[in-house]
This record gives sequence, C-alpha cells and structure tokens, in this order.
Amino acid sequence: MLSGIHHVALICSDYQRSKHFYVTVLGLQIIAENFRAERDSYKLDLSTPDGATQIELFSFKERPPRPSYPEALGLRHLAFKVVDLDKAVAHLQSNNIQCEPIRVDEYTGKRFTFFADPDDLPLELYES
Repeated sequence: MLSGIHHVALICSDYQRSKHFYVTVLGLQIIAENFRAERDSYKLDLSTPDGATQIELFSFKERPPRPSYPEALGLRHLAFKVVDLDKAVAHLQSNNIQCEPIRVDEYTGKRFTFFADPDDLPLELYES
C-alpha cells in the first residue's frame, strides 16, 4: 500500500532563522516558498538531496511549545541519512551546532548522533 514517506511537516518559531538552518546549514533544496496572507504564515517546501523526501516548514504566530524532555508521546525525532558521519558532524559544529557524542546502534552496528534545530526539535544523523 505505501511506497515511501512523502514529507514531514515542521512548525517553527522564527521563519527566517529556521529557513537558514534547513537550507543553508543542512543543504535542503527549496521546491516552493509561499506566504499565506490569510494565515499570516509561510509554507516552505524543501527536498532532501536524494529527492525522495520533502520537509514542509510552516510558521504560525500562535503555537504551543513542543514538550520534548522527558520525551513526549508522538513523533520522537527526524533522522537524516549521511554517508560520512564525521564530516557531517564537523560541518554542523562549524556552524555552532552542538551534537551529542557519536553512538553505535546496537542492532545495526551503524553510527549516529543527535542534534537540534533552532526550535530544539530533535534531529538525528544516521550513517548509511
């Protein structure tokens, strides 16, 4: 029935800051950017480098904070595939983004780390 994940939708607190993070720092490509005047809100459609998945970045003036710690029920984190985890971590750190220590998945033997977007949404880099 399902053939893949089409998109993940995120709501940000500061549109320009988050746009910079996802486009400039993480390197996602802009597909479309729309300002919805009736909602006083932006919708930014982004594509991962492989083109397989999109991220919709929304800005809304009224939004409650997301409970994360302790971990809340629901979506836990968004994980991105990377070929070279050390290089990706170095890139994030050069942009003043802190990463957790690199760990090894006990079941797959693959390396991964966590970091956060400008709104402290949990993101993961997973070496493929």
